[in-house]
Amino acid sequence: MSDDLEIRHGGIVSVDPEALRVVADALVALAPKFADAAAAVRQAHGCLLALPPATLRVDTSALWGSAERAEALHAECREAGENTRLMADVFELVERRAELDALEIQGKAVPDALYDRIDDLVASDPRMLDMEAWLLSEWEDGHYDGPVIGGITAFAALGLGRIPPGVKLAGSGGPVSLTPVRQSAPLVPPGSLAEAFRRFPTADGAQLKVEKYTMPDGARQFVLYSKGTQVSLDPDEPFDMKSNAQLYLRQESASYVATVEALEASGARAGDEVHLYAHSQAAMNAAYLIAQSDFDVTVSVTAGGPMQTAAGDDVLKIDFVHTGDIVGSLADGGFPGGTGSPDSMVITRDTSSVDLGIPDHLMSEYEHTAELVDESGDPRLEAWRDKQRVLTQAISIESTEYVAKRE
Repeated sequence: MSDDLEIRHGGIVSVDPEALRVVADALVALAPKFADAAAAVRQAHGCLLALPPATLRVDTSALWGSAERAEALHAECREAGENTRLMADVFELVERRAELDALEIQGKAVPDALYDRIDDLVASDPRMLDMEAWLLSEWEDGHYDGPVIGGITAFAALGLGRIPPGVKLAGSGGPVSLTPVRQSAPLVPPGSLAEAFRRFPTADGAQLKVEKYTMPDGARQFVLYSKGTQVSLDPDEPFDMKSNAQLYLRQESASYVATVEALEASGARAGDEVHLYAHSQAAMNAAYLIAQSDFDVTVSVTAGGPMQTAAGDDVLKIDFVHTGDIVGSLADGGFPGGTGSPDSMVITRDTSSVDLGIPDHLMSEYEHTAELVDESGDPRLEAWRDKQRVLTQAISIESTEYVAKRE
């Protein structure tokens, strides 16, 4: 993998608590061996002192120093093991709280065992809550290191870039009109993330593209490709800065209405499985399709999105982030515990832009990042590939591009 790429589940927890405990146990088990070594060295030191001729050939002072160092290593090793075990418990506490949040997001019953485990972890050490708070604080301070421009960080600090459970868009962004401008029949679904990013609409003025996959049993799946903000002087353009502001402030936009209508125009109905590929403003629409629509969103791949939603564990989320993208900074790092299925990923590329981050936000740059990820061979991409293998079983594929307008 390229050195400037990082792939993780997202949020604060990027380590396995059980793996930490294995390390802790190994350190604690190793500590007594240093004590044994110190005792053996001291015994040897005493034997040498009892044989005066031997002291002429052996530096007994250095030997005694070795015993002291072994004793110090015994204490350091034991302390390191105990501290590592404590950190494992702190990381697990954050994970368990995230698990609790995820169950509440999905409206599922929370097992008593989960509450009991959280209580046990909190009670295991008087430092637990303080360390949990410190860990969260460190994440808040350091999860985004990109450019700071104007009021970007002020907006992010309001927490509007995170959509908690139960939040829905207010108001009405319609009406809009939708015109199909290009239809085709692709032979296969995208075989890579980069190829998926290359399937965004290309017809003149089109902002939305929907592929309908009809499966052998008659079921249908839909794949949406949606562009981000469109630079246009046309007041009827729904993917404009007005829609950006509305979505970020949790108001329904014309672009969201158009997105839902494009799916419906292609035949998608409540309960139908939908895959989302979205850039910039469209990533906010994708977040709300997950949060409030009647579609069964199972895949969401976003690039440069200014918002994160608290998705359930039935949604495979892949979010692309560039450190130099000022738009992405509005998400304020997302949720501390991550979100989406266990196979979900946040893919961060260190772009280190020096020109206000605008090129870092372009879809072409995210396409390049997707190419790097595809070439990485990272096994965590297998969950996404499994979704694509299902689509290859379709008996027909229909693709339609749409131009949306405000009415």
